[in-house]
Amino acid sequence: MSEIENRIQQLRTLLNKYNHQYFVLDNPSVSDYEYDMLLKELKELEEAHPEFFDINSPTNRVGGYISSGFEKVVHQVNMLSLGNSYNKEDILTFHNRIISEIKEVEYVVELKIDGLAMSLIYENGKFVKAVTRGDGVTGEDVTSNVRTIRSIPMEIEYQGRLDVRGEIYMPKAVFERINKERKEKVEPLFANPRNGAAGSIRQLDSAIAAKRGLEAFWYHLPEALDMGIDSHQNALIFLEKQGFKVNQLRFVSKDINEVWNFIKEIAEKRDDLPYEIDGMVIKVNDLRTQVNLGYTAKYPKWAIAYKYPAQQAVTKVLDIYCTVGRTGKVTPNARFKPVSVAQTTVEYATLHNADFIKEKDIRVGDEVVIHKAGDIIPEVIKVVLEKREEGSEPFKFPENCPVCKEKLHRYLDGVDYFCQNIDCPAVIVTSITHFGSRDAMNIEGLGEKTVEVFHKEGLLNNVEDIYLLKNHKETIIRIEKMGEKSFGNLVNAIENSKKNNLDKLIFGLGIKHIGAKAALTLAKHFKTMDNLMQATMEDLTLIYEVGEVMADSVVSFFQDDNNVKLIKSLKEHGINMKYISSEIYTSIFTNKTVVLTGTLTNLTRNQATEYLNRLQAKVTGSVSKSTDYLIYGADAGSKYNRAVELNVELLTEQDLLDELIKVGLLQQ
Repeated sequence: MSEIENRIQQLRTLLNKYNHQYFVLDNPSVSDYEYDMLLKELKELEEAHPEFFDINSPTNRVGGYISSGFEKVVHQVNMLSLGNSYNKEDILTFHNRIISEIKEVEYVVELKIDGLAMSLIYENGKFVKAVTRGDGVTGEDVTSNVRTIRSIPMEIEYQGRLDVRGEIYMPKAVFERINKERKEKVEPLFANPRNGAAGSIRQLDSAIAAKRGLEAFWYHLPEALDMGIDSHQNALIFLEKQGFKVNQLRFVSKDINEVWNFIKEIAEKRDDLPYEIDGMVIKVNDLRTQVNLGYTAKYPKWAIAYKYPAQQAVTKVLDIYCTVGRTGKVTPNARFKPVSVAQTTVEYATLHNADFIKEKDIRVGDEVVIHKAGDIIPEVIKVVLEKREEGSEPFKFPENCPVCKEKLHRYLDGVDYFCQNIDCPAVIVTSITHFGSRDAMNIEGLGEKTVEVFHKEGLLNNVEDIYLLKNHKETIIRIEKMGEKSFGNLVNAIENSKKNNLDKLIFGLGIKHIGAKAALTLAKHFKTMDNLMQATMEDLTLIYEVGEVMADSVVSFFQDDNNVKLIKSLKEHGINMKYISSEIYTSIFTNKTVVLTGTLTNLTRNQATEYLNRLQAKVTGSVSKSTDYLIYGADAGSKYNRAVELNVELLTEQDLLDELIKVGLLQQ
C-alpha cells in the first residue's frame, strides 16, 4: 500500500470513529475544527487520487448526488407492520394468547419511533443499500440520501450479508428549526417530524437530505437466528457492538404488569424526549419462540404495538364563525390560538352544529381542551370553565346565512341549519366546485378559487354556465394567473367532461346522501338519466344498496323543477346521459364480496373499486361473515383484524394487480 493510500485509509478510519463518537455515543473526543480539518485533508487527497475512490468514504456523507428517481427493490425478508393495541386489556389479551401456546415468556419493550421505516444492507462489512419499507414487500432504493446520516456506520466488523431494520426520524429541535427557516422563506411547512423525515429521504438531491439533520435508531435483525443470536436483546447488543445507534430506553421482563408499568412510565416522559414516539413495541425476546409463534398474513404473532392515546392541548378560542356548503348546510367552526397537538399545529376545528356548541357551552375567549380524533381531525373535548373570562356570552347561532343573509332553516328531524337560497353565492361556488371535482366531472382547472373568481366576474352562476365559459375568452384571459394557455386547458377539460360516464354526472349533481359509489350503483341499474328521473321510491328501494333515505333524496331532487331544467340544459350542451358498460371480465372476484382496507401504493381506492366492479365483484365497506376477500394495503387496521377473526381470505394489493394482469385489464 502506497503512502498516499495508507493516509487516505487512516483518515477514513479516524473520521468514522469520530462520527460514531459524536452521533451515536454523544461523546466527541475532538473539536469540530479538528474534525473539519481532517475531512478537508481527506477530500483533497481523494480529489487528487480518484483511483482510491470509495462510495462509503466520510466525504460522501455531505451529499451532492442527484437522482432521477427511486428504483423499486424487493425485500429478501418482508417488512411486516405490527398489530395495534390501545389499552391494558389489549396487551393482556396478547399476553394470554402467547402463554396459551408456551408456558413462560420474556418480553423486550421498546419505544415506537415515529419516523420512516428503513432496511440497511451490508455486504463484506460495507454499507451497500438502504430501502424504504414501501408496502412491506417492495420498497424504494434511497441509498444516496441515507448515506448522509452521520450516525449510520459505513463499515462494520461483521463480514457476512447483514439486513438491519430501524426507523429514520427528524429530531424535534431540527423540525422546529427547519420550519422556522421555511416560514421565513415563505415555503410550505412540514406538518410534523415524520413528514419531515419522509420528505427529506425522498429528495432527489442528496445534498438537501444531508442538510436536514436526520437521525435513526436500529432495532431489528430479521436473520439474527441464522447468525447464531438467540434473543432480541442480544441482537440489539450485537447491533450496538457493530456501531449502530440503538435506543437505550428499553425494558426486559417476564412480568406483563411490569411491561405495562414501563409503558406508563414512558408516557410521562414522552413530551420531554428529543424525538417523537407514537407508542411502544412489545416483542417476545426468545427468537426460537418467535419462529414457533409465527405470523398472520400481515403481522408477527410475537409482537404488538401499543398506541398512546391522542395527545391533548389547551388553547384559546379566538373566534367562532360559520361556513356554507354546497347543500346549503351551515357549519360552525372555531379558530384557535395556534397550538401543537400530535405533532401538528392546530388553528382551526369544526364545531359540527349548534347542538354541539350548546352542549359543551363553547364561547369566544374560552380556554378549551382539544385533541386530534384518531390523531387526524382536531376536535374540542371540553371547556376549561375555571379559566372562563368574566362577562363572556354564550355563542348565538346565526338566524341568517352568513353569506347571502337569507333566513336559515332547521328541519325538524335534524341538527343542522340550512340556507335554502339557491342563489346564495356560497352554495353556488361550492356546488359548482363539487360538480367539477375529480370524482365527479373531473374538470381540471376548475377549483374552488377559480370558481369564486369566475362567480364574482358574473361568469359562473350555476352549473350550466360551466359549458358557456368558452364564449368568454377575452374576459377570462385578463383575469390574474389565467392567460390563453390556462384558458385553452380549461376549455379542453370542460369539453372532455361531456364524455364522462353517467355515474360521474349523477355524483356531480350533489344529490343529498348520494356519494360516488351510490351514483355508480344508480347508473348501472337505470342505464339512462331519463330512467333515473322517472324512478319511484319503490323502484329505488328494490336496489340492494339503496335505502329509504337515499331513495327519498333522489325522488325529491328530480321533483324540483329547477333540477329538471338543469338536466335539460346539460343535455343540450351535449353531456352524456347514458351509462356506458365497460367490458365485463370473469375472475376469482366474480360474484364475490370484497372489502378494501389500508393504504394502496399502486392504485387509488377509487381505481381499485372500479377495477373490482369490472371484475363483477361486490365491493362493500365492512367485513362480515359474507365477505369473501379482504384486500389490504399498508397500515391496515380493524377491518384486517376482523377478517382474521372470521377466517376471510386475505389478499395483498399485489394479488389484485396480478389478477388484473391475468384477465387483461392491466399490462405487466
